[in-house]
Amino acid sequence: MNETKNIPIRTTVVGSYPFPGWLEFASLHLDKFGRADIDELIEDAVIAAIHDQVTAGLDVITDGEQTRLDFNLSFYGFIKGIEHNDTETRKFGPAAHDQRGKNNIVGELHAPDGLGTVKEFLRLKKLAPAGPILKASIPGPFTLSGRLLPNQQYKDRYEITEALLPLIRDELIALVEAGCKEITVDEPSMSCYAYKEDTKRFVDIFNRTVKPIVGKCNLSTHLCFGNFKGRPVGFRSLKPMLPDFLDLSVDEMHIEMANREFAEIELLRPFAEKMHVAVGIIDVKNYYIETVEDVMERIKRCLKYIPAEKLSVAPDCGLSQTARWASRQKLANMVKGAKKMREAL
Repeated sequence: MNETKNIPIRTTVVGSYPFPGWLEFASLHLDKFGRADIDELIEDAVIAAIHDQVTAGLDVITDGEQTRLDFNLSFYGFIKGIEHNDTETRKFGPAAHDQRGKNNIVGELHAPDGLGTVKEFLRLKKLAPAGPILKASIPGPFTLSGRLLPNQQYKDRYEITEALLPLIRDELIALVEAGCKEITVDEPSMSCYAYKEDTKRFVDIFNRTVKPIVGKCNLSTHLCFGNFKGRPVGFRSLKPMLPDFLDLSVDEMHIEMANREFAEIELLRPFAEKMHVAVGIIDVKNYYIETVEDVMERIKRCLKYIPAEKLSVAPDCGLSQTARWASRQKLANMVKGAKKMREAL
């Protein structure tokens, strides 16, 4: 399944996009809306996300994850056997990852109605214009396990991960069956904790998760170092990922670079020898708007280690933590710079 990868210096996004202000306001007053009103809100928000991405000229677009409260927290609403925990999070002080929601496990983990991504993809397919490649994204089981608290049945994070793995795998199969040709499995927890966990175990978990869809879509993974409220959380180095992460069963690896000032860019070479590489060249944590010239210079640096036919460019992470006005400008300049570089090949 290579037809979605044949664009040199392809322009793409990770998944999320800022919510329109009116959607955030409405979400605080859902008791004022009927079911039909809420469906309309969701569809209008997806239309807005599509509009901004298409206007920017991206080769690959998503639905902006407009139906998700958070990159992964909303998935817990589809999983049976858990209940929200309000006591384990810090509620005051500087914004950080320990303020994100947690859940108690109160029964067998299962998702009888799936995890919602098929409905999201079909909505995107209905609303998007012809031309752009349509992408779906879903958190991997290790990342998704991070907000669930161990109990007697699931004694640690790895046991929770193993329970979630078939739920993610079934959802990936359903996405492919629905016609999705571009899928990202987000596993930032793996990149954040590669320095202290068994990276071979990470690779085994990931590869077992995606095995049924390998070769049936353009499959990628997104690795970053955290972006809650624009703040990293992990040890920000690629070195602990190598060489084991080279064995991940993916067509494309997406790696955060701009926020790290392109540190360790030379380590992208071994990835590019085995797979396509999507480089984060737009800093989503910074309100400096990268110019077209900035983008071109950054792409030139990437081309020293990645052939143009294997290179995609994207923001470092999803754009949900970046204001919409800045996201629009950043994406527009990223695409303009990429197209100029593509024309110069």
